[in-house]
Amino acid sequence: MPTESTSQGATHSRPVEAVLAHPWRTVAVVVAAGLLALLLLWDWNWFRGPVERIVSARTGRSFDIGGDLDVDVGRTAVIRADRLTLGNADWSDSPDMATTDRLELHVRLWPLLAGQVHIPELRLRQPDILLEAGEDGGNWRFDGMSGEGEGPRIDLLHVESGRLRYVDAARETDVDLGVASEDTEDPSVRPLALSGDGHWRGAPFELTGAVASPLALRETETPYAIDLRASAGATRAHARGAITRLLGLSAFDLQMALSGKDLEDLYPLLGIAMPHTPPYELDGRLVRDDAVWRYEGFSGKVGDSDLGGTAKITTGRERLLFEGDLHSKLLDFDDLAGFVGGAPDSGAGETGNAELEAEAAKRAAAGRLLPDTPYDLHKLRNMDADVRWKAARIEAPGWPLDDMDVRILLEAGLLRLDPLEFGAAGGRIRSTVRMDARQDAIQTDAAIRARGLELGRLLPDNELAQGAVGRVSGDIDLSGTGNSVARMLATADGDATLGMGRGQVSNLLLELAGLDIYEALKFLIGKDRQVAVRCAFGDFAVQDGVMTTRALAFDTEDTIIIGEGTIDLGEEQLDLLLKPRPKDRSILALRSPLVIDGSFRDPGFRPDMARLGLRGAIALALGSIAPPAALLATLELGPGEDSTCGGQYAK
Repeated sequence: MPTESTSQGATHSRPVEAVLAHPWRTVAVVVAAGLLALLLLWDWNWFRGPVERIVSARTGRSFDIGGDLDVDVGRTAVIRADRLTLGNADWSDSPDMATTDRLELHVRLWPLLAGQVHIPELRLRQPDILLEAGEDGGNWRFDGMSGEGEGPRIDLLHVESGRLRYVDAARETDVDLGVASEDTEDPSVRPLALSGDGHWRGAPFELTGAVASPLALRETETPYAIDLRASAGATRAHARGAITRLLGLSAFDLQMALSGKDLEDLYPLLGIAMPHTPPYELDGRLVRDDAVWRYEGFSGKVGDSDLGGTAKITTGRERLLFEGDLHSKLLDFDDLAGFVGGAPDSGAGETGNAELEAEAAKRAAAGRLLPDTPYDLHKLRNMDADVRWKAARIEAPGWPLDDMDVRILLEAGLLRLDPLEFGAAGGRIRSTVRMDARQDAIQTDAAIRARGLELGRLLPDNELAQGAVGRVSGDIDLSGTGNSVARMLATADGDATLGMGRGQVSNLLLELAGLDIYEALKFLIGKDRQVAVRCAFGDFAVQDGVMTTRALAFDTEDTIIIGEGTIDLGEEQLDLLLKPRPKDRSILALRSPLVIDGSFRDPGFRPDMARLGLRGAIALALGSIAPPAALLATLELGPGEDSTCGGQYAK
């Protein structure tokens, strides 16, 4: 019995002896058991305080974990924290920069031993993030964090019912967006849906669409998908496609469509000073290379004109620089009205801007023709520009314009159009214009050179002028002060000279101009014929906006017309007297001086009634004695003589 008992005791004690024989195994078992118990029973909320202090020290902001902190340990640890709050910059009126109802962070443990942070998944529930711009920069800049070095690797981001706000009070911008991850078969490419509204540069703003996960921004070689539609006031933009070059946000390219009712609306939104225009639609490729933004290969319409080319904006300078190489196959001349402070005169079937046309109607009701809308001095001083614009064909009813070539140069308030060139009536009109807006009142100097304009095409709507032959040339040099076209011309000083060499015009036109009833009836009943023109010449001195004739003559083989008078550019009034002097004899001639008067908008062309009335009275008196004698009062003996006119243009 004792032997058996001893044998059994020895058998039961062998495992204990084995453990006692290897003490390190004993320690391992105890530690493992303790860790298991600790992990199962440990309250991870004990770490909330240390974590809050570490984050606050790293960011310089307050940080609070208002809910539970929990950790599931494994090769990939899962950290969950509820009701997180990150404080805002001390200059902000809003106490919180970011909050989230729950953060779930998956962290690979083994890479931590090598100093690498690998996060396979990051999930946010109801995050609310405020990005706010201030005088010293954005609230996304944290004290003590340089942003240098390699950040954590995050494979997947999932946002549930998020909110993103951007505020820039100085620029009247406040945008509030809803953000949520969209479900896809491949979670690694799960896009973010965006939708919201607010104000951008003071204009009502809306945005909808989707972008790839922001985690994809780190992949510089992988296209970043984007499809966003935004509107600010009446301006709309659609950015879509895949950004094929991306490094942070300093370099990218994508397709961008722009449309709106007026290109001038781009100034408050983007800082690009443009004139008033009719509605526009453009589409092209938007490329950013650090401080340079290029709108490449765009095409579309502005009003009833097509417009294409490339535009470039350079930021980071004292003044924004706008450069462009633009072209139009067909340019509706009405669409240029905004460049001179006017409004498009849109007819039936044309594209118009209702607000601009309402302003034009007010000016028309006041009987004024010249644009009097002041130029915005702030715009002229706040942007630099170098733009070349060519139009192959111009549609301008009533104007004999063929094509256009203009270069617009703007630097610190000094604007130059050099050249401003039009093909007109088979010839060319080349101008240089200099507008100095560096003072309170714009000083304008204009030099206009017209060469080889065909006389018949200068009056395209006049049937009697269709057969006219001759080429007109001239020089106009003006200087004026004022902030609108009307004011500049009202103060203008300078010279204006026009001349024409040999040609021919309708004899009927000349006889009607001279009120030679017999000759006019003869050509009306029979067949009109052309009369040779020897020359024509007009020379005006311009002072304080008033053009005064120094010489004015139109000489043909049978009539010379000489003139005198003034054209008031400020009051928009005509006061010219034309005196026909026939070189032949005719009866039924009422060769009284002709008066051109009235306003620019409603000019008048009539005989001098006082002198015409005197001739009529003589004819009635003679007719009462003997009817045939009345013809003596209208008999013209032809005192006109050939003149020497045309000057350097009489070629």
